Amino acid sequence: MEVILLERVANLGNLGDRVKVKSGYGRNFLVPGKKAVPANEANIADFEARRAELEKAAAEVLATAQSRAEAIAGVGAITIKANAGEEGKLFGSIGVTDIVEAAATAGITVERREVSLPEAIRHTGEFEISFQLHSDVAQAIALTVEAE
Repeated sequence: MEVILLERVANLGNLGDRVKVKSGYGRNFLVPGKKAVPANEANIADFEARRAELEKAAAEVLATAQSRAEAIAGVGAITIKANAGEEGKLFGSIGVTDIVEAAATAGITVERREVSLPEAIRHTGEFEISFQLHSDVAQAIALTVEAE
């Protein structure tokens, strides 16, 4: 299946690229998510007519993501207090939801899908987590987990 990308898709292409994808990926993810349209005559003509508008919208989204990244970098670090044992092992773990809530108290607005956490945090200490704000913009921040 050949599609025209309406926005940048990681590991696939940029706005306006005509790419071949497996039909299930195109039908089930790209087209319903308004990330692409099938590459037929009508859609190609419609895309070329709307290209400037789509590029402007993509630039605005990128600028917004970059300003959010600067705001996150300005905060510096996030601290989470959790119940822990004698050796610093947590009773439970720190997950994405806990990080989003701690970021909100620090004045950062992020969504769960934007948090890149390699694995659940199960002990106290300092960690570096990343917020993927846009396919081109990621911002790392320090996370400190302390015992209550």
